Amino acid sequence: MSQKITIEPVTRIEGHARVTIHVNGAGEVENAYMHVDQFRGFEKFCEGRMFFEMPVITPRICGICPVSHHLVSAKACDMIAGVNPPRPALLLRELMHMGQMIQSHSMHFFHLAGPDLIFGFDADPAIRNVVGIIEANPELALKAVKLRKYGQEVIRIVAGRRINARFAVPGGVNKALTEKERDELLAPIDEMIGYMGEGLALAKQWLEANQDVVQWFANFRSGYMGMVNPETGALELYDGPVRLIDRDGKLLEQFDGARYLDYIREHVEDWSYLKFPYYKKMGWPAGVYRVAPLARLNVADCISTPLANEEFKKFKAISKGPVEPSLYMHYARLIEDIYAAERTRELLEDPDILSTDIVTESNVITGEGVGVIEAPRGTLFHHYWTD
Repeated sequence: MSQKITIEPVTRIEGHARVTIHVNGAGEVENAYMHVDQFRGFEKFCEGRMFFEMPVITPRICGICPVSHHLVSAKACDMIAGVNPPRPALLLRELMHMGQMIQSHSMHFFHLAGPDLIFGFDADPAIRNVVGIIEANPELALKAVKLRKYGQEVIRIVAGRRINARFAVPGGVNKALTEKERDELLAPIDEMIGYMGEGLALAKQWLEANQDVVQWFANFRSGYMGMVNPETGALELYDGPVRLIDRDGKLLEQFDGARYLDYIREHVEDWSYLKFPYYKKMGWPAGVYRVAPLARLNVADCISTPLANEEFKKFKAISKGPVEPSLYMHYARLIEDIYAAERTRELLEDPDILSTDIVTESNVITGEGVGVIEAPRGTLFHHYWTD
């Protein structure tokens, strides 16, 4: 007798989803679907708004990564205004972005993924949660809270508020950083990197001890997409060309994100509001690719900061081609976490970070703008048209 199993709601994710599993009479899974059935409608209700309102409206899209939407929206508005922000403004925007990466990556590993890794997938759900981690390992839980707090403090100090900031504007930013604020953010970085190292050790220990699970769980071939430095091919999270590789690691494209429609299309299914992007030249479903930390490390040639790059070399040694098992996403995420902390220090130590030259004015309207950024969970595009 066939059976349909429904899991609703799916917990420990951002947003809303349900899973349906279709089992045949022999007890075998025939199909499984993850339904993202949360209708948002931002594309529609943004119609008719002034373009400079978009960096304030769009952060409401996501409660975990509002900074990504805020900054990528501002980048699209820069293009509409035909303006290049001054270097200090770009540094401050990237610093804010690093704060978000730290808070989001730390929260994802310790609070969302951690319960499964520490207690096991089959543990009682009553303890397999963040409260269970606090009870089982309060010292680790406190460090996780401090990591997320530090990321949030970077955002607050740089932008003036933690949630839905009004910081990035077309042409730059509206708040400079003071010397006192800079020093306040510099002081805890070594401590935070130490906490990240403990998380990294925990992840690697789990991956090594559970290779049987790692190799069968969500291990599949795909393409990969991520942003890179145009000169070195290093990991980039704020700005750079978009690189796309195939399932064997061969370079397919490296393109200016503003031209994404030349390379990417979206597939739709009637069982989900979620759209499914794919590489245009290969079509659906052959052109499916993955994004987020695992993909970004698979497409990158190196990482520009020393500690993260040393761990990146070990990550690359896992496979001759792209690292495919999805559970290595945790490893990749923590490497990026360390990079974000190291990059935060680099930005804070740049003399231009204290400059008050933070906005370039413009009286031009080009009519169209595209912004691209690496959000914690993948490459994010905002595309606006205006009259």
